[in-house]
Amino acid sequence: METEKVYVFDTTLRDGEQVPGCQLNTIEKIQVARALDLLGVDIIEAGFPISSPGDFNSVVEISKIIKRPVITGLTRAVRKDIEVAADALKYAERPRIHTGIGTSYYHIHYKLNSNPEEIITRAIDAVKYAKKFVEDVEFYAEDAGRTENEYLARVIEAVVKAGATVVNIPDTTGYAIPYEFGEKIRFLKENVKGIHKVTISTHCHNDLGMATANTIAGVIAGARQVEVTINGIGERAGNTSLEEVAMIIKSRNNLNLHTDINSKRIYKTSRLVSMLMRMPVQPNKAIVGRNAFAHSSGIHQDGVLKRRENYEIIDPKSVGVHESSIVLTARSGRAALKHRIEKLGYKLPQEKLDRLYQEFLVLADKKKDINDDDLQVLVGKEEKGPRSIELAALQVICGKSTFPTATVTLRMHGDSHTESAKGNGPIDASFNAVKRIVKKKVRLEEFLIQAITRGSNDLGKVHVQVQSKGNIFYGFSASTDIITASVEAFVDALAQIEDTK
Repeated sequence: METEKVYVFDTTLRDGEQVPGCQLNTIEKIQVARALDLLGVDIIEAGFPISSPGDFNSVVEISKIIKRPVITGLTRAVRKDIEVAADALKYAERPRIHTGIGTSYYHIHYKLNSNPEEIITRAIDAVKYAKKFVEDVEFYAEDAGRTENEYLARVIEAVVKAGATVVNIPDTTGYAIPYEFGEKIRFLKENVKGIHKVTISTHCHNDLGMATANTIAGVIAGARQVEVTINGIGERAGNTSLEEVAMIIKSRNNLNLHTDINSKRIYKTSRLVSMLMRMPVQPNKAIVGRNAFAHSSGIHQDGVLKRRENYEIIDPKSVGVHESSIVLTARSGRAALKHRIEKLGYKLPQEKLDRLYQEFLVLADKKKDINDDDLQVLVGKEEKGPRSIELAALQVICGKSTFPTATVTLRMHGDSHTESAKGNGPIDASFNAVKRIVKKKVRLEEFLIQAITRGSNDLGKVHVQVQSKGNIFYGFSASTDIITASVEAFVDALAQIEDTK
Protein backbone atom coordinates (compact mmCIF):
# COMPACT_ATOMS: atom_id res chain seq x y z
CA MET A 1 0.00 0.00 0.00
CA GLU A 2 1.29 3.46 -0.89
CA THR A 3 2.10 5.60 2.14
CA GLU A 4 1.95 9.36 2.60
CA LYS A 5 5.09 11.29 3.46
CA VAL A 6 5.39 13.23 6.69
CA TYR A 7 7.95 16.05 6.34
CA VAL A 8 10.45 16.39 9.17
CA PHE A 9 11.24 19.98 10.19
CA ASP A 10 14.18 19.99 12.60
CA THR A 11 14.53 22.96 14.94
CA THR A 12 17.44 21.69 17.06
CA LEU A 13 19.53 24.68 15.95
CA ARG A 14 16.83 27.18 16.85
CA ASP A 15 14.38 26.00 19.52
CA GLY A 16 16.79 23.35 20.79
CA GLU A 17 19.59 25.87 21.16
CA GLN A 18 17.41 28.06 23.37
CA VAL A 19 18.14 25.70 26.28
CA PRO A 20 20.27 27.59 28.83
CA GLY A 21 23.92 26.54 28.59
CA CYS A 22 23.52 24.74 25.26
CA GLN A 23 24.54 27.48 22.84
CA LEU A 24 26.66 26.49 19.85
CA ASN A 25 29.14 28.49 17.81
CA THR A 26 28.88 28.68 14.03
CA ILE A 27 31.31 25.81 13.40
CA GLU A 28 29.38 23.56 15.79
CA LYS A 29 26.08 24.54 14.17
CA ILE A 30 27.42 23.61 10.75
CA GLN A 31 28.54 20.26 12.17
CA VAL A 32 25.02 19.59 13.46
CA ALA A 33 23.46 20.80 10.19
CA ARG A 34 25.62 18.36 8.21
CA ALA A 35 24.51 15.54 10.51
CA LEU A 36 20.84 16.53 10.08
CA ASP A 37 21.32 16.56 6.30
CA LEU A 38 22.75 13.02 6.41
CA LEU A 39 19.95 11.98 8.75
CA GLY A 40 17.44 12.93 6.07
CA VAL A 41 15.48 15.80 7.61
CA ASP A 42 13.48 17.82 5.08
CA ILE A 43 13.72 21.26 6.68
CA ILE A 44 16.40 22.71 8.96
CA GLU A 45 15.47 25.74 11.04
CA ALA A 46 18.95 27.24 11.20
CA GLY A 47 18.24 30.05 13.66
CA PHE A 48 16.50 33.31 14.52
CA PRO A 49 18.57 35.74 12.38
CA ILE A 50 17.60 39.03 14.03
CA SER A 51 18.22 37.73 17.56
CA SER A 52 22.01 38.13 17.39
CA PRO A 53 24.91 38.58 14.94
CA GLY A 54 25.99 35.03 15.75
CA ASP A 55 22.61 33.59 14.82
CA PHE A 56 22.53 35.64 11.62
CA ASN A 57 25.99 34.41 10.63
CA SER A 58 25.11 30.79 11.39
CA VAL A 59 22.07 30.95 9.08
CA VAL A 60 24.25 32.49 6.35
CA GLU A 61 26.98 29.83 6.62
CA ILE A 62 24.56 26.91 6.85
CA SER A 63 22.73 28.26 3.79
CA LYS A 64 26.00 28.25 1.84
CA ILE A 65 26.91 24.66 2.74
CA ILE A 66 23.69 22.66 3.12
CA LYS A 67 21.86 22.34 -0.19
CA ARG A 68 19.37 19.45 -0.09
CA PRO A 69 17.04 20.41 2.80
CA VAL A 70 14.98 23.58 2.97
CA ILE A 71 16.76 26.14 5.19
CA THR A 72 14.52 28.39 7.21
CA GLY A 73 14.96 31.31 9.59
CA LEU A 74 12.49 32.33 12.28
CA THR A 75 10.99 35.81 12.54
CA ARG A 76 8.30 37.65 14.42
CA ALA A 77 5.53 39.32 12.42
CA VAL A 78 7.77 42.36 12.16
CA ARG A 79 9.07 43.74 8.87
CA LYS A 80 12.61 44.28 10.12
CA ASP A 81 12.77 40.65 11.32
CA ILE A 82 11.63 39.46 7.90
CA GLU A 83 14.15 41.65 6.06
CA VAL A 84 17.03 40.34 8.20
CA ALA A 85 15.92 36.73 7.74
CA ALA A 86 15.70 37.20 3.97
CA ASP A 87 19.22 38.63 3.95
CA ALA A 88 20.54 35.69 6.01
CA LEU A 89 18.91 33.20 3.62
CA LYS A 90 20.19 34.79 0.40
CA TYR A 91 22.61 31.89 -0.26
CA ALA A 92 20.09 29.15 0.46
CA GLU A 93 19.21 26.82 -2.39
CA ARG A 94 15.71 26.35 -0.92
CA PRO A 95 14.95 29.24 1.48
CA ARG A 96 11.90 29.53 3.73
CA ILE A 97 10.88 32.35 6.04
CA HIS A 98 9.08 31.19 9.18
CA THR A 99 7.03 34.08 10.52
CA GLY A 100 4.12 34.35 12.92
CA ILE A 101 2.38 35.89 15.88
CA GLY A 102 0.57 34.87 19.08
CA THR A 103 -3.10 33.99 18.69
CA SER A 104 -4.26 32.89 22.15
CA TYR A 105 -6.21 35.18 24.50
CA TYR A 106 -3.14 35.39 26.76
CA HIS A 107 -0.79 36.40 23.95
CA ILE A 108 -3.18 38.83 22.28
CA HIS A 109 -4.14 40.71 25.44
CA TYR A 110 -1.18 40.30 27.83
CA LYS A 111 1.85 39.83 25.58
CA LEU A 112 0.98 41.89 22.51
CA ASN A 113 -1.50 44.36 24.09
CA SER A 114 -3.63 44.00 21.02
CA ASN A 115 -7.01 42.70 19.87
CA PRO A 116 -8.09 39.75 17.66
CA GLU A 117 -8.75 41.83 14.52
CA GLU A 118 -5.41 43.61 14.67
CA ILE A 119 -3.62 40.24 15.05
CA ILE A 120 -5.21 38.98 11.83
CA THR A 121 -4.13 42.14 10.04
CA ARG A 122 -0.56 41.80 11.30
CA ALA A 123 -0.45 38.12 10.34
CA ILE A 124 -1.59 38.90 6.78
CA ASP A 125 0.91 41.71 6.45
CA ALA A 126 3.79 39.52 7.68
CA VAL A 127 3.04 36.72 5.21
CA LYS A 128 2.59 39.11 2.28
CA TYR A 129 5.83 40.91 3.11
CA ALA A 130 7.77 37.63 3.46
CA LYS A 131 6.41 36.53 0.05
CA LYS A 132 8.25 39.46 -1.51
CA PHE A 133 11.55 37.77 -0.60
CA VAL A 134 10.84 34.03 -0.85
CA GLU A 135 8.12 31.84 -2.32
CA ASP A 136 8.08 29.41 0.61
CA VAL A 137 6.55 31.09 3.68
CA GLU A 138 5.54 29.27 6.84
CA PHE A 139 3.21 30.96 9.32
CA TYR A 140 3.08 30.01 12.99
CA ALA A 141 0.11 30.81 15.22
CA GLU A 142 1.95 30.98 18.53
CA ASP A 143 0.13 29.35 21.46
CA ALA A 144 -2.37 27.76 19.06
CA GLY A 145 -2.81 25.01 21.65
CA ARG A 146 -4.69 27.48 23.86
CA THR A 147 -6.37 29.37 21.01
CA GLU A 148 -10.10 28.89 20.44
CA ASN A 149 -10.59 26.80 17.32
CA GLU A 150 -13.01 29.20 15.63
CA TYR A 151 -10.65 32.15 15.93
CA LEU A 152 -7.64 30.04 14.98
CA ALA A 153 -9.46 28.97 11.82
CA ARG A 154 -10.03 32.64 10.90
CA VAL A 155 -6.32 33.42 11.33
CA ILE A 156 -5.20 30.39 9.33
CA GLU A 157 -7.66 31.07 6.52
CA ALA A 158 -6.39 34.67 6.28
CA VAL A 159 -2.70 33.69 6.04
CA VAL A 160 -3.44 30.90 3.53
CA LYS A 161 -5.19 33.49 1.35
CA ALA A 162 -2.19 35.82 1.82
CA GLY A 163 0.15 33.18 0.39
CA ALA A 164 1.44 31.00 3.22
CA THR A 165 2.66 27.60 2.01
CA VAL A 166 2.85 25.96 5.45
CA VAL A 167 0.72 26.69 8.52
CA ASN A 168 2.27 25.78 11.86
CA ILE A 169 -0.06 24.96 14.77
CA PRO A 170 2.18 25.11 17.85
CA ASP A 171 1.22 23.87 21.28
CA THR A 172 3.67 26.44 22.60
CA THR A 173 3.02 25.85 26.29
CA GLY A 174 2.53 22.07 26.11
CA TYR A 175 -1.00 22.47 27.46
CA ALA A 176 -2.96 20.32 25.01
CA ILE A 177 -3.79 16.66 25.41
CA PRO A 178 -3.70 14.35 22.36
CA TYR A 179 -7.45 14.18 21.81
CA GLU A 180 -7.77 17.99 21.92
CA PHE A 181 -4.80 18.58 19.67
CA GLY A 182 -5.96 16.03 17.12
CA GLU A 183 -9.40 17.62 17.11
CA LYS A 184 -7.85 21.06 16.57
CA ILE A 185 -6.04 19.88 13.43
CA ARG A 186 -9.18 18.12 12.21
CA PHE A 187 -11.26 21.26 12.79
CA LEU A 188 -8.87 23.33 10.67
CA LYS A 189 -8.93 20.79 7.86
CA GLU A 190 -12.70 20.84 7.82
CA ASN A 191 -13.31 24.57 8.34
CA VAL A 192 -10.49 26.55 6.65
CA LYS A 193 -11.06 27.47 3.03
CA GLY A 194 -7.98 26.57 0.94
CA ILE A 195 -6.39 24.44 3.66
CA HIS A 196 -5.84 21.64 1.10
CA LYS A 197 -3.35 23.90 -0.73
CA VAL A 198 -0.96 24.12 2.20
CA THR A 199 0.89 21.79 4.57
CA ILE A 200 -0.28 21.70 8.17
CA SER A 201 2.58 21.49 10.66
CA THR A 202 2.76 20.57 14.34
CA HIS A 203 5.14 22.08 16.88
CA CYS A 204 4.50 20.60 20.32
CA HIS A 205 6.21 21.24 23.64
CA ASN A 206 6.62 18.73 26.44
CA ASP A 207 5.54 20.65 29.55
CA LEU A 208 3.05 17.93 30.48
CA GLY A 209 5.05 15.11 28.89
CA MET A 210 2.76 14.84 25.86
CA ALA A 211 4.73 16.45 23.03
CA THR A 212 5.20 13.25 21.04
CA ALA A 213 1.66 12.02 21.72
CA ASN A 214 0.19 15.36 20.60
CA THR A 215 2.34 15.39 17.48
CA ILE A 216 1.23 11.89 16.48
CA ALA A 217 -2.40 12.84 17.19
CA GLY A 218 -1.93 15.82 14.88
CA VAL A 219 -0.41 13.66 12.16
CA ILE A 220 -3.25 11.15 12.38
CA ALA A 221 -5.69 14.05 12.04
CA GLY A 222 -3.98 15.26 8.85
CA ALA A 223 -0.85 17.27 9.65
CA ARG A 224 1.96 16.37 7.25
CA GLN A 225 4.88 18.26 8.76
CA VAL A 226 6.30 17.68 12.25
CA GLU A 227 8.58 20.16 14.00
CA VAL A 228 11.00 18.28 16.21
CA THR A 229 14.43 18.33 17.83
CA ILE A 230 17.15 15.74 18.38
CA ASN A 231 16.78 14.21 21.86
CA GLY A 232 13.65 16.34 22.36
CA ILE A 233 15.70 19.32 23.59
CA GLY A 234 14.12 22.76 23.70
CA GLU A 235 12.57 25.47 25.83
CA ARG A 236 11.60 24.42 29.37
CA ALA A 237 10.72 20.68 29.28
CA GLY A 238 11.68 20.40 25.63
CA ASN A 239 10.14 19.75 22.23
CA THR A 240 8.83 16.76 20.38
CA SER A 241 11.64 14.27 19.91
CA LEU A 242 12.63 13.59 16.29
CA GLU A 243 13.71 10.04 17.03
CA GLU A 244 10.45 9.16 18.76
CA VAL A 245 8.22 10.43 15.96
CA ALA A 246 10.39 8.89 13.24
CA MET A 247 10.37 5.46 14.88
CA ILE A 248 6.65 5.56 15.72
CA ILE A 249 5.89 6.19 12.05
CA LYS A 250 8.37 3.50 10.96
CA SER A 251 7.15 0.92 13.49
CA ARG A 252 3.41 1.45 13.07
CA ASN A 253 2.67 0.31 9.51
CA ASN A 254 -1.06 0.77 10.06
CA LEU A 255 -0.58 4.55 9.97
CA ASN A 256 0.26 4.28 6.24
CA LEU A 257 2.85 7.03 6.62
CA HIS A 258 6.60 7.38 6.10
CA THR A 259 9.43 9.83 6.60
CA ASP A 260 12.75 10.09 4.76
CA ILE A 261 14.73 9.75 7.99
CA ASN A 262 17.69 7.36 7.75
CA SER A 263 16.99 5.73 11.10
CA LYS A 264 20.39 4.02 11.27
CA ARG A 265 21.94 7.44 11.83
CA ILE A 266 19.65 8.36 14.74
CA TYR A 267 21.90 7.19 17.57
CA LYS A 268 25.03 8.78 16.09
CA THR A 269 23.23 12.11 15.58
CA SER A 270 21.82 11.98 19.10
CA ARG A 271 25.27 11.52 20.59
CA LEU A 272 26.72 14.34 18.48
CA VAL A 273 24.07 16.82 19.67
CA SER A 274 24.44 15.64 23.26
CA MET A 275 28.21 16.14 23.12
CA LEU A 276 28.24 19.53 21.39
CA MET A 277 25.44 20.96 23.53
CA ARG A 278 26.85 19.44 26.73
CA MET A 279 23.43 18.05 27.52
CA PRO A 280 23.45 14.36 28.56
CA VAL A 281 20.68 12.10 27.33
CA GLN A 282 18.67 10.68 30.22
CA PRO A 283 19.29 6.91 30.52
CA ASN A 284 15.61 5.98 30.11
CA LYS A 285 15.05 8.26 27.10
CA ALA A 286 13.07 6.44 24.41
CA ILE A 287 15.08 5.25 21.38
CA VAL A 288 18.44 6.88 22.27
CA GLY A 289 18.82 6.50 26.07
CA ARG A 290 21.49 4.04 27.14
CA ASN A 291 18.81 1.86 28.75
CA ALA A 292 16.47 1.91 25.72
CA PHE A 293 17.67 -1.55 24.65
CA ALA A 294 19.04 -2.75 27.99
CA HIS A 295 17.53 -5.65 29.93
CA SER A 296 18.32 -6.49 33.56
CA SER A 297 15.35 -8.57 34.72
CA GLY A 298 15.97 -12.32 34.43
CA ILE A 299 12.56 -12.91 32.86
CA HIS A 300 13.14 -10.21 30.23
CA GLN A 301 16.70 -11.37 29.54
CA ASP A 302 15.60 -14.95 28.98
CA GLY A 303 12.81 -13.77 26.68
CA VAL A 304 15.07 -11.49 24.62
CA LEU A 305 17.74 -14.19 24.26
CA LYS A 306 15.12 -16.61 22.97
CA ARG A 307 13.66 -14.08 20.53
CA ARG A 308 14.32 -10.34 20.49
CA GLU A 309 10.72 -9.44 19.67
CA ASN A 310 9.54 -10.88 23.01
CA TYR A 311 10.55 -7.62 24.69
CA GLU A 312 11.73 -5.27 21.90
CA ILE A 313 9.47 -3.66 19.31
CA ILE A 314 12.44 -1.96 17.61
CA ASP A 315 15.58 -3.67 16.35
CA PRO A 316 18.42 -1.67 17.97
CA LYS A 317 20.42 -1.92 14.72
CA SER A 318 17.67 0.05 12.95
CA VAL A 319 18.60 3.16 14.98
CA GLY A 320 22.35 2.61 14.89
CA VAL A 321 22.78 0.74 18.17
CA HIS A 322 25.01 -2.33 17.74
CA GLU A 323 22.90 -4.72 19.81
CA SER A 324 20.66 -5.11 22.84
CA SER A 325 22.40 -4.90 26.18
CA ILE A 326 22.06 -7.69 28.71
CA VAL A 327 22.88 -5.95 32.00
CA LEU A 328 23.87 -8.38 34.72
CA THR A 329 22.40 -7.54 38.12
CA ALA A 330 21.14 -9.46 41.13
CA ARG A 331 17.87 -9.91 39.19
CA SER A 332 19.55 -11.66 36.27
CA GLY A 333 19.08 -15.37 35.67
CA ARG A 334 21.35 -18.23 34.60
CA ALA A 335 20.47 -17.74 30.92
CA ALA A 336 21.85 -14.20 30.92
CA LEU A 337 24.98 -15.22 32.83
CA LYS A 338 25.64 -18.12 30.45
CA HIS A 339 25.09 -15.85 27.44
CA ARG A 340 27.58 -13.26 28.68
CA ILE A 341 30.36 -15.68 29.68
CA GLU A 342 30.03 -17.49 26.36
CA LYS A 343 30.46 -14.13 24.60
CA LEU A 344 33.67 -13.76 26.59
CA GLY A 345 34.87 -17.09 25.17
CA TYR A 346 34.18 -19.46 28.08
CA LYS A 347 32.17 -22.68 27.95
CA LEU A 348 31.46 -24.08 31.40
CA PRO A 349 29.71 -27.37 32.20
CA GLN A 350 26.40 -27.02 33.99
CA GLU A 351 27.85 -27.94 37.40
CA LYS A 352 30.49 -25.18 37.20
CA LEU A 353 27.93 -22.73 35.80
CA ASP A 354 25.64 -23.39 38.79
CA ARG A 355 28.50 -22.72 41.23
CA LEU A 356 29.51 -19.62 39.31
CA TYR A 357 25.92 -18.36 39.40
CA GLN A 358 25.88 -18.53 43.20
CA GLU A 359 29.13 -16.54 43.40
CA PHE A 360 27.70 -14.13 40.84
CA LEU A 361 24.61 -13.49 43.00
CA VAL A 362 26.76 -12.78 46.07
CA LEU A 363 28.81 -10.24 44.11
CA ALA A 364 25.74 -8.76 42.38
CA ASP A 365 24.17 -8.05 45.76
CA LYS A 366 27.23 -5.94 46.59
CA LYS A 367 27.50 -4.13 43.25
CA LYS A 368 24.86 -2.33 41.16
CA ASP A 369 25.78 -4.26 38.04
CA ILE A 370 28.38 -6.79 36.93
CA ASN A 371 30.71 -5.98 34.05
CA ASP A 372 32.87 -8.20 31.85
CA ASP A 373 35.96 -7.69 34.02
CA ASP A 374 34.00 -8.88 37.04
CA LEU A 375 32.97 -12.00 35.13
CA GLN A 376 36.57 -12.69 34.09
CA VAL A 377 37.46 -12.67 37.78
CA LEU A 378 34.58 -14.97 38.75
CA VAL A 379 35.31 -17.41 35.95
CA GLY A 380 38.99 -17.38 36.89
CA LYS A 381 38.15 -18.28 40.48
CA GLU A 382 35.87 -21.07 39.31
CA GLU A 383 38.48 -22.40 36.88
CA LYS A 384 41.04 -22.65 39.69
CA GLY A 385 38.92 -25.23 41.48
CA PRO A 386 39.16 -26.07 45.20
CA ARG A 387 42.42 -25.39 47.10
CA SER A 388 43.98 -27.29 50.00
CA ILE A 389 43.93 -24.05 52.03
CA GLU A 390 40.95 -21.69 51.90
CA LEU A 391 39.82 -18.66 53.87
CA ALA A 392 36.76 -19.54 55.92
CA ALA A 393 36.34 -16.41 58.06
CA LEU A 394 37.99 -13.04 58.66
CA GLN A 395 37.39 -10.40 61.28
CA VAL A 396 39.42 -7.19 61.46
CA ILE A 397 39.45 -4.47 64.10
CA CYS A 398 41.14 -1.21 63.12
CA GLY A 399 40.75 2.55 63.31
CA LYS A 400 42.50 5.79 64.07
CA SER A 401 42.90 5.06 67.80
CA THR A 402 42.88 1.24 67.64
CA PHE A 403 45.84 -1.07 67.07
CA PRO A 404 44.94 -3.24 64.02
CA THR A 405 44.02 -6.81 64.99
CA ALA A 406 42.82 -9.64 62.76
CA THR A 407 41.25 -13.00 63.52
CA VAL A 408 41.47 -15.51 60.67
CA THR A 409 39.92 -18.96 60.22
CA LEU A 410 41.37 -21.20 57.51
CA ARG A 411 40.18 -24.56 56.24
CA MET A 412 43.19 -26.83 55.72
CA HIS A 413 42.62 -30.34 54.42
CA GLY A 414 39.09 -30.33 55.79
CA ASP A 415 39.94 -28.98 59.28
CA SER A 416 39.36 -25.44 60.59
CA HIS A 417 42.11 -23.44 62.29
CA THR A 418 41.78 -19.99 63.89
CA GLU A 419 44.44 -17.51 64.97
CA SER A 420 44.62 -13.79 65.85
CA ALA A 421 47.47 -11.38 65.30
CA LYS A 422 48.34 -7.71 65.33
CA GLY A 423 50.04 -5.69 62.58
CA ASN A 424 50.77 -2.19 61.36
CA GLY A 425 47.54 -2.22 59.37
CA PRO A 426 44.50 -4.48 58.84
CA ILE A 427 46.11 -6.36 55.93
CA ASP A 428 49.43 -6.84 57.73
CA ALA A 429 47.59 -8.10 60.81
CA SER A 430 45.58 -10.53 58.67
CA PHE A 431 48.71 -11.84 56.93
CA ASN A 432 50.39 -12.37 60.32
CA ALA A 433 47.41 -14.41 61.53
CA VAL A 434 47.54 -16.55 58.36
CA LYS A 435 51.27 -17.20 58.85
CA ARG A 436 50.60 -18.38 62.42
CA ILE A 437 48.16 -20.97 61.10
CA VAL A 438 50.11 -22.17 58.08
CA LYS A 439 53.50 -22.09 59.83
CA LYS A 440 55.45 -21.57 56.62
CA LYS A 441 58.45 -19.35 56.12
CA VAL A 442 57.55 -17.15 53.17
CA ARG A 443 58.57 -13.69 52.03
CA LEU A 444 56.07 -11.37 50.40
CA GLU A 445 57.77 -10.20 47.18
CA GLU A 446 54.96 -8.22 45.61
CA PHE A 447 51.53 -6.98 46.63
CA LEU A 448 49.33 -5.18 44.10
CA ILE A 449 45.79 -3.84 44.54
CA GLN A 450 43.90 -2.65 41.46
CA ALA A 451 40.35 -1.37 40.93
CA ILE A 452 38.65 -2.90 37.90
CA THR A 453 36.55 0.13 36.93
CA ARG A 454 35.83 2.88 39.42
CA GLY A 455 33.54 3.75 42.30
CA SER A 456 33.51 2.98 46.02
CA ASN A 457 31.59 -0.27 45.42
CA ASP A 458 34.04 -1.50 42.79
CA LEU A 459 35.47 -4.99 42.62
CA GLY A 460 39.15 -4.79 43.61
CA LYS A 461 41.73 -7.23 42.24
CA VAL A 462 44.68 -8.28 44.38
CA HIS A 463 47.83 -9.99 43.09
CA VAL A 464 50.51 -11.27 45.49
CA GLN A 465 53.87 -12.86 44.85
CA VAL A 466 55.58 -14.87 47.62
CA GLN A 467 58.92 -16.66 47.82
CA SER A 468 59.38 -20.00 49.54
CA LYS A 469 62.65 -21.95 49.47
CA GLY A 470 63.83 -20.08 46.41
CA ASN A 471 60.60 -20.62 44.45
CA ILE A 472 58.06 -17.99 43.46
CA PHE A 473 54.30 -18.54 43.91
CA TYR A 474 51.49 -16.27 42.77
CA GLY A 475 48.13 -15.67 44.38
CA PHE A 476 45.07 -13.86 43.10
CA SER A 477 41.62 -12.85 44.33
CA ALA A 478 38.98 -10.18 43.89
CA SER A 479 36.22 -8.80 46.08
CA THR A 480 34.36 -5.62 46.86
CA ASP A 481 36.04 -6.00 50.30
CA ILE A 482 39.69 -5.23 49.54
CA ILE A 483 40.97 -6.67 52.85
CA THR A 484 39.19 -9.97 52.19
CA ALA A 485 40.56 -10.03 48.64
CA SER A 486 44.08 -9.42 49.95
CA VAL A 487 43.91 -12.29 52.45
CA GLU A 488 42.34 -14.63 49.86
CA ALA A 489 45.14 -13.82 47.39
CA PHE A 490 47.80 -14.48 50.07
CA VAL A 491 46.11 -17.76 51.02
CA ASP A 492 45.87 -18.68 47.33
CA ALA A 493 49.65 -18.36 46.99
CA LEU A 494 50.24 -20.38 50.17
CA ALA A 495 47.87 -23.08 48.91
CA GLN A 496 49.97 -23.46 45.78
CA ILE A 497 53.04 -24.08 47.95
CA GLU A 498 51.09 -26.73 49.83
CA ASP A 499 49.74 -28.30 46.63
CA THR A 500 53.21 -28.63 45.06
CA LYS A 501 54.50 -30.94 47.81
